[in-house]
Amino acid sequence: VVGGKVKKPGKRGRKPAKIDLKAKLERSRQSARECRARKKLRYQYLEELVSSRERAICALREELEMYKQWCMAMDQGKIPSEIKALLTGEEQGKAQQNSAKLAKAGKTESNSNP
Repeated sequence: VVGGKVKKPGKRGRKPAKIDLKAKLERSRQSARECRARKKLRYQYLEELVSSRERAICALREELEMYKQWCMAMDQGKIPSEIKALLTGEEQGKAQQNSAKLAKAGKTESNSNP
């Protein structure tokens, strides 16, 4: 007796239900199948990620090699045609951007001056 209450002897909390052992075994097998399937999907995802990163690395290595060759050519006093094309392309791009900005500025001035 504790504080006027009668204490019952025995275990506290929920009592485990008497479940069918075959059902428990089947649930365990199903859980294991699902776990293996998740694991397989996770490994497939990681393999795809690795292969995409490897492709990116190869592309970057090729680009680096190209830049090395350009630098070696420029050290010898030769300007590779690709660099010339890039430079002329940038100059043309800048000229087009400047003309577009001037055209926009002209339109806004004509709209603001009635």
